[in-house]
Formats: sequence, structure tokens, C-alpha cells
Amino acid sequence: MNSKAKLVFMPSGKRGEFPVGTSLLDASRSLGVDLDTVCGGRAVCGRCQIEPSFGEFAKLQINSDPAHLSEFGPTEERYKKIKGLGDKRRLGCQTQLLGDLVVDVPEESQIHRQMVRKSADEIRDLVIDPVVTLHYVELPKPSMEDQRSDLERINASLSDEWGLSGLKWDISCLGELSAALRAGEVYGGEFKATVAVRAGHEVIAVWPGFKERVFGIAVDVGTTTVAGHLCALDNGDVMASSGLMNPQIRYGEDLMSRISYLQQNENEAPNLTAAIQTALADLVDAVCKEADISPADVVEMTIVGNPTMHHLVMGIDPTQLGMEPFPLVVDEGTSVHARDLNIPINRAGYVWFLPCIAGHVGADTAGVILSQAPHLSEEMTLVIDVGTNAEIVLGHKDRLIACSSPTGPAFEGAQITCGQRAAPGAIERVRIDRETLKPRFKIIGVEQWSDEDGFDEAAENIGVAGICGSGIIEAVAELFLSGIVDASGRMQAKKLDVADHPNFVAKGRNFEYVLHRDGDRVIYVSPSDIRAIQLAKSACYSGVRLLMDRMGTDHVDRIYLAGAFGSYIDVGYAMAIGLIPDCDLDKVSSAGNAAGTGARIALLSASSRAEIDRVCRMVDKVETAIEPEFQDYFVAAMSLPHSTEPFDKLNDWLVKQGLASR
Repeated sequence: MNSKAKLVFMPSGKRGEFPVGTSLLDASRSLGVDLDTVCGGRAVCGRCQIEPSFGEFAKLQINSDPAHLSEFGPTEERYKKIKGLGDKRRLGCQTQLLGDLVVDVPEESQIHRQMVRKSADEIRDLVIDPVVTLHYVELPKPSMEDQRSDLERINASLSDEWGLSGLKWDISCLGELSAALRAGEVYGGEFKATVAVRAGHEVIAVWPGFKERVFGIAVDVGTTTVAGHLCALDNGDVMASSGLMNPQIRYGEDLMSRISYLQQNENEAPNLTAAIQTALADLVDAVCKEADISPADVVEMTIVGNPTMHHLVMGIDPTQLGMEPFPLVVDEGTSVHARDLNIPINRAGYVWFLPCIAGHVGADTAGVILSQAPHLSEEMTLVIDVGTNAEIVLGHKDRLIACSSPTGPAFEGAQITCGQRAAPGAIERVRIDRETLKPRFKIIGVEQWSDEDGFDEAAENIGVAGICGSGIIEAVAELFLSGIVDASGRMQAKKLDVADHPNFVAKGRNFEYVLHRDGDRVIYVSPSDIRAIQLAKSACYSGVRLLMDRMGTDHVDRIYLAGAFGSYIDVGYAMAIGLIPDCDLDKVSSAGNAAGTGARIALLSASSRAEIDRVCRMVDKVETAIEPEFQDYFVAAMSLPHSTEPFDKLNDWLVKQGLASR
């Protein structure tokens, strides 16, 4: 054999010549190959697994032979016995190059591994780029001949073994350093420890011996609910998820009512901050218990939320967000120590807040952009996060514009006569027979429709409790499509001569439409409910129309509906009432909790944080409250689906679905 041998790493294709006897891990490092390791080549972590490929590779001019690898040694045998190692796998740190060779680096062995989106609730294609990395070190114990401090000693090892220099140490880590090193002594004759380094320059944790994984939590702080996902930072696996009600609800049902409370009650902002920080502490406790891990192993959090929630979690009074010109206190992506927010993860751990865009377009919208990536699209893309406010983003790779439109709580079942939040027993689907005008429906928690066998038995312990947001949307749409309600939203019961119909109840000069009756309990849709939905959908559509004007377009190519409400609504019915503009229904879809997904992306990828900071600075903002055209658009959008827009694609879809005739 020659004194040097050729080596090619796939799938990167990086290649070079190395002295015979070079370890594959060392060779990968010199070539910049994406091969992971935490233990630094001591056969402890097993992250550097590779698969040699054998045969004649004509294009590479290499004959890759099994004899060109060192033999499977006792260290690898021990690792295989303890942790397992595939038949074709070798540890890169223990395998030496003896001749020309082609090596595959499996996806799970790559530091910046690719995560591929499989469904709406999963993150888009993403290269994991950890903000916090683990580094295992072994260092000599102090002696009379070597009296260097623990800090100098471990910094020297981190520099020699990992090339990390000039590190900043959090004070809490310095307090733990001596105990961690000496606890690590039980693992052998030297001090052995694992160090967590954030952003390549700050030590935020140190553990005795070898530590393989650390975790992070991505949180969506909504006005109504708080949801979080505990993720492994090395591969993005979701270890646990939990959600709870936002306890600030006792200060107001929606954002403006909470801001009004603060305007009327000076010095109350700390109480709202304490309430949400306590909820976040409870969330940390819940997900850590579910996954059976210590909160000290959680070293990073990301948070998205509307501007009011964003500021309150930080401890910033958001009162000025309720007054023109609606200025933010902070809008850029911001890192804050978790301990300063009373969030009980690792004491030196950080919380990173995604950037806000404008006074009414917050970090939740930044999360939606990061998740759905309209800034990378060639198509004219519309993203709407539907809630008590509709945050709206329109654009493509060349330009994005955004606004917030006050839809109110109707879409969440509030301000609806028989409305309720989405929970077991809530009506979520509605259909009305075009001939008999009788309804059938589905409730959350029961598979059968109300007119199917087994419904009564399945619903016996749940009951029909009310109607949630997706249910009221479909009810109003079906009332319109069946002719019970005209385009103005008025009941047409008198014209239909339904005075004796069991599902119509006269109320003064108008009617209510009954969906379900069980003794004295009646679930119905009232004229005021229809009006509430008209007002909400008009606000949303008008915001969209403003953005389309600013963008100079009369159409959209693709629409994503985000948020809890957007996840459950039937997109056809959303268009049937005029909530969204006319578009090919095949290109209208739910984006799930896109804001929360964006928080997960930011948790797992340092580069995505720089990306969303850059994109948010480029987004043009439209303030609907001061736009004179908004009111005109609002009035026109009150009709079902609209007073002037033709909605040709919607009409084609309704005909195909048998829901309407031309």
C-alpha cells in the first residue's frame, strides 16, 4: 500500500488523500465533512457512525475494498455490546484508513441533518443547526506541579480538543464547575465532563462525565391558550407536548380588553406578567414530567406570541400598543436568561423571542412566516393566522407585506349565542338538506354524524354542548347555500314558508334555526350569530384586500390558514362565506399551528433565527386602523360571499361538490 490513500465521503462528495492510519473522524474534520461527535473521538457517544461502501467506483477512480479499513477492534465491540451497532456500521473515530475508500455518512450521523416535512403540523424541510452544542473533555487533575485553576484547565482542553477559545462562562456554571469536575473523577483517573456551549462562545452548563443529549422547549403563547413542545436539540424529536389555558384570561377575554384593563389600572402589568410566567413554569414542569427528564437538561426555549403576549412575558408593559401609533418596545429577535423570566429550566439557559413585525403583527406572525416560508415562494402566497385578530401575510420571494385585522372572538365560538370553545361535545361540522332543510352535524369526540346509527350511544356521555368556530362557519355557509339565508345575511324563512318546520323558531319578526334539541336544551343559530360571523369575516377579507392592493395584484395563487381555528375549518366553507379571496381550492390548505411550528424551527436552527430576523426587517407593514379604504372594503365584504367579487373558482367548486347549481 502507498503511504497515502484516497478517501471520499458521500453524499457530500468531499474527498482527499490522507496518510495510512488516519482515523475517518479526523479525515472528516480536515475536509469539513458533516460528521457528528460529542465525545471527541473516544467511542462514547457513537455519533460518528459511518458505512463503508465497497466495490469499483469508476467515476471516482477508486477501488474501495474491505481490506482498506482497520479491523473491527475491542473498543467497537464493547460499544456494539452496550449500545448496539449495525452490521455495516463502523465508528469513524475508531476506524483507520488503510487504502483507497468510499464512505457513506448516514443522515443520523450528520450534525446538520435534514428534517423533511411530512404533514401540516411538522416543520418544513430544515437543516438542524443547533444553537447549543455538547463537548466532552478529559483533563488532568490539579497537582502540586500543575496548580492551574479549574477554569483555566477546562478552557485549555476545550481549545485543544474542540478548537473553542475565548469562551464566556455564565456565573452559575462557574459555581458548578468544581463539583462537576470532581464528580466526573469517578469515571477514571482524570476529570471528565461534558460542556454545553451556546452560539459557539458561551458556556451555559457543565455536567460530570459524558452527557449525550440536551433539550429545548418551543412555546406558542396565545391569547387564550399556551402550547409547548419539548424537543431533543440534536435531532428535533418531540419528546413531549402540553398545553394549558392562558391565566391572563381573568383580566380580559381578548387582547384589547387586557390592554384596556392595563390602561384603566396602572401598575397592573406585573400581575399579568406573573400570571403568564407562572403558566410557562407549569408548562415546563408538565413536559419534563411527561418525558421523564430533568428541567436542568432543558437549556434553550423559543417563544412566539402576539406583541402584547410577547411584551408581557418579557415583563414589558404593553399599554402603548393600544394607542396610536402602536409602538413596540422591542421588535428584534431577543435572548433573555430564563432565570430572569422565572422560567425553571437550566439556570444558565436562555429564552429566544422571535422578532415582532409591527404593533399588531407579532412574533407569532414571524413564526408563521418561518414555518410556511412565503418569502421563498415563486407564487403569490397568502397566509392567514385566524384568531381574535387575523394576522395576514401576502407575498412571495421578492416582497412580503403584513397587517392585522380585528376579527373578534366569533371564530372561537365567543359572542355566539350557543357558542363554545372547541371541546368534546361541540358541533364542528354542519350540513343542511337542500330539500327538507333539516340539519345533520358532527360533534367533537364522536365519529358518527348525528343522523347515523350509533351517534346517540357514542354521544351519550359527552352530550351536544354547543357550537364551536368551525361549526358556526359551516352553519352560516350551509344556511346561505341552502337558501335559508340570503346574501345580506337575512333569514328567508317567511319566503320559504316554514312556519311549522321544527328547525325554525319564530323570534319577533325573525327566526332562529335549530341545529339540535334535547329537552329544554336547544342549540341554534340566531340572526345575531350570522351578523357576528359576517363582521368577523369582513374584517379578515378587508385586510387581505388592502394587502392585495398594496402588492398590486388581483389574485392569490396559494392560501394557508394557520392557527387552531384554521386547522379545523373546511377551506371550502371558509371561501363560501367570503372569509378568504377566490382561489383554486386545491391550493387552499390548513397550516396547523404554524406559529408554534416556527418556534420549533427557531429552536432547532441557529441559521433560521438570522433568517427570520432578516425577513421581518424587510416586511412592509399596513396599519388597517388608519387606512381609509378599509371601511369601504369592509362594507362590500359583509355580503355572502361578497357584494362585488365574482368568486368564479368557488362557484366551480360548489358545483363539483354538489353544494350548489350554476
